[in-house]
Amino acid sequence: MSVNPNAKIEITALDWVPDFARGYVRDLRPRWACEEIGLDYAEHLISTLHRPADHFLFQPWGQVPVLNDGGIRLFESGAILLHLAEKDARLMPHDAQARASTLAWVFAAYSSIEPMLLELGNVDLFAKDEEWATLRRPSLIDFIHGRLGRLEDALGDKDYLVGEFNVADIAMATVLKGGIEAGLIAEHARLQAYLDRCLARPAYRRALDAQLESFNEEAGPPA
Repeated sequence: MSVNPNAKIEITALDWVPDFARGYVRDLRPRWACEEIGLDYAEHLISTLHRPADHFLFQPWGQVPVLNDGGIRLFESGAILLHLAEKDARLMPHDAQARASTLAWVFAAYSSIEPMLLELGNVDLFAKDEEWATLRRPSLIDFIHGRLGRLEDALGDKDYLVGEFNVADIAMATVLKGGIEAGLIAEHARLQAYLDRCLARPAYRRALDAQLESFNEEAGPPA
């Protein structure tokens, strides 16, 4: 495990989240990147229920993750992933076309796939008893399947998006996880196989375990 309280790199994460959010909080993304390249990082855990005032100096909306890399601070998980990827060719290839494709796929994960899956989460979880959500769901599901089908075509027979595993796959796999419970990914066999490959990586398991171990049940709301 790469969690090291004395590490130069520090990832701000939450000290508790409800069960349904565990494994989905976005500090998982930089944790995974660090694990892939053996880069030690420290955890800076903040209260989920009472965000410290100074956190808003580094993340305007009080979200996580925030990265502190020797005094260089970044927010937004995509920006953080790209910052970390520049440290190692295993995450960001040097070949010009492979690098360009990697950058494009990171943005595609967060711009073309994730928004629709987040909307589905809102429909199915937070607004499931509202009439608008019931009406919206069928067309949303159709749209998501259209996006996933195009993604599956682009993946083709490759194991990973740009051939070899890199930061684009961390971005895409953590986004696609959001479609598992709704059964969306299982309807696209090649995407399911791709996601299984990504989530079977030891670095992912270490990152997930580290996130889960950071949660403190006493930090949550009273039972």
